[in-house]
Amino acid sequence: MSWLLEMKNITKTFGTVKAVDNISLRLNAGEVVSICGENGSGKSTLMKVLCGIYPHGSYDGEIIFAGETLKPNHIRDTERKGIAIIHQELALVKHLSVLENIFLGAEISRYGLLDYETMTLRCQKLLAQVNLTISPDTRVGDLGLGQQQLVEIAKALNKQVRLLILDEPTASLTEQETAILLDIIRDLQAHGIACIYISHKLNEVKAISDTICVALLNK
Repeated sequence: MSWLLEMKNITKTFGTVKAVDNISLRLNAGEVVSICGENGSGKSTLMKVLCGIYPHGSYDGEIIFAGETLKPNHIRDTERKGIAIIHQELALVKHLSVLENIFLGAEISRYGLLDYETMTLRCQKLLAQVNLTISPDTRVGDLGLGQQQLVEIAKALNKQVRLLILDEPTASLTEQETAILLDIIRDLQAHGIACIYISHKLNEVKAISDTICVALLNK
């Protein structure tokens, strides 16, 4: 079988401490893999290795994505390959609009000028994909946390994401917002987008996952 992602024997140390110790992980397109574990068990560190936040050479092991060996030096390298991570602390710029956040660093221009018409149409389609009925001109700081989470997903979709990593995505969400998010993940899954879901909430993990991994402390 040809896997979308294979992480082989990943080890990441900080001084004398092994934060991740010889971990392997693989998943296919459209698969949801959840990683559970206590704080300090290496879940987030493993994902930072995958995303290039910890660059190639700072860890041992191999990462293969879509048949290619990944040697990222920066998170931008993995974003170009179609890997996106949404942290518990969202990375949106609160004083900018939804449109400006989604296209930040990926603006569309025409004849040397920003093409707001094209970006607005694209933004509306992305918001529809995540079931958000808001104006692209809405200031992100005026949105609730659940809506901001969905804007982050829309931003990832704009980057042609193939693998979406969600790190404790429902930590600040209501029960209703959580249900909406899980429905969005199922829809992304149906469209072939893989997901790594990091959570300690077992009811969510059981509801959304094809595979569940348990990270032990430093193992």
